[in-house]
Amino acid sequence: MSQALRHGEAVAPAAVAPAAEAQGPRVEVYVWDLVVRITHWTIVASILLLAATGLYMAHPALLFPGIAGEHFTMGWFRVVHGYVAIAFSAAVLARIIWMFTGTRYARWTAFIPVQPARARGVFSTLAFYTFLRRKPPAFVGHNPVAGLTYVAIFGLYLVMILTGLVLFAPTAPAGSTLGGLAGLSAITWGLIGARWIHHVVMWLLLGFMVHHVYSAVLVSIVERNGTIDSIISGRKWFSPDELEEP
Repeated sequence: MSQALRHGEAVAPAAVAPAAEAQGPRVEVYVWDLVVRITHWTIVASILLLAATGLYMAHPALLFPGIAGEHFTMGWFRVVHGYVAIAFSAAVLARIIWMFTGTRYARWTAFIPVQPARARGVFSTLAFYTFLRRKPPAFVGHNPVAGLTYVAIFGLYLVMILTGLVLFAPTAPAGSTLGGLAGLSAITWGLIGARWIHHVVMWLLLGFMVHHVYSAVLVSIVERNGTIDSIISGRKWFSPDELEEP
């Protein structure tokens, strides 16, 4: 069996296991390494916690009406929001570094279709997503459209980190490094602009999460390769013909 995947992606088969009779044998491929899985789930959990605490901080009266001085709820929400933001930022930066130092399917070339075969795959993948094609083209890691989408999402992550630092800077201790970031508010049209951008991007990320789950389930049903399970186990399954050059 050739070890070259169609569209130029090589793969090292780890095992062959029987699947449904109609599909024949399936080849197990270790796709998502531990760093990818840990950063993925850290980012997911962080976004949900940051959204929940951030919404309270923006609209505290919705949950705890009355005089704020009578309880420390806002303080606790700010503390949790701050520490979770640190975890989120660390996971995002670690994942970006891993794009340049990690395994084949974690690298930046799996996101940006610089290879001709992956560039051609953009159109065939779009045809599947727009219901013009019954099956998506075979890619072991991210398909080209998903890869480009994740580039945009990581851009939004960086916007969230930047605007979050701008919003935190005025409350940082005087003379601290974080306090010095207050000057960045000039590029966000002040604190009000930073807060507005922060809020809008939060909803964009939450909307993406809904779409991400939907598309992952869709592709998993169509391809039957363990797409959903792979973000936990790291492994996906492919038929031999998907691993052969056409």
